[in-house]
Order: sequence, then C-alpha cells, then structure tokens
Amino acid sequence: MPWAPTFASGRALTRPRRDRDEEQGRRDFAGRSLLINLLRVFHIAGLAGLSAAILAAGGALHQWAGLMLVTGLGIIALDAWANPLYFRQAKGVGTVFKILLVGLMMAWEPGRQPLFWFLLAFSVALSHAPGRIRHRQLY
Repeated sequence: MPWAPTFASGRALTRPRRDRDEEQGRRDFAGRSLLINLLRVFHIAGLAGLSAAILAAGGALHQWAGLMLVTGLGIIALDAWANPLYFRQAKGVGTVFKILLVGLMMAWEPGRQPLFWFLLAFSVALSHAPGRIRHRQLY
C-alpha cells in the first residue's frame, strides 16, 4: 500500500548526531551540559537581580551585572569551544551584540530601561529562534 504510514521518522533516516558533530568540528566533554546549565541558573539569577535594580531601584546594579557577565562569559567560552563556528553564526554574532548593548546600558543611565527591555526581547527571540536561524553562518 503506497499510502500506508511508515514508522521511520526523518531523524531515524539521518546520520547519528555524533558523526555530524565530528564532521563540523564540534567538541564535547563529560559534564559540559551540566556545567552550562549551572551557569545558566546563575545567569538567570543575575538577570532577576539586575531587573530589580533597573526597574525598581533595587540596588546592587553592578554586582548583579557582574554575575551576569561572569556567567555569560563562561557560557560563551564553553559554546565557542564546543562549536568552532560559534562566532560566525547568528547566535554568536547576536551574543557579541548583546554584550555591547549591556555595556551601553550600564554606562548610559537615561537609556537604561529602554535598553533593558530591548535586550530582554532580543535575548528571548534569539535563544528561542529555530536552530536554522540560530546556527545560520553569517560570514
């Protein structure tokens, strides 16, 4: 029956991920995923503190920004090490752009709140974009 459903998915018909990763020069080590997730937890905690400092004058602005910077740089370092094309892809270029805007946000007090909201929206859009967009090689 040519119309009968099959049980093979598209994923089952492709090469295993490990083979594709090796072909693209990607690297990994045991515990990298756990380490990145721990860094993300503290990065989001820093975002919550920075949000309070910016939106409700919660204080400790630079401490929360420092936590976000250190954890963010850790995440970037691990992602760039694992994927040598990271800074040529949309996610890497977008991340560098975000770092520049965060620096501007910290230095330019009158524009802090609008930049905060823009950065929040841009970050969510970039991190939740489909893989074909995030991993698109820009140059």
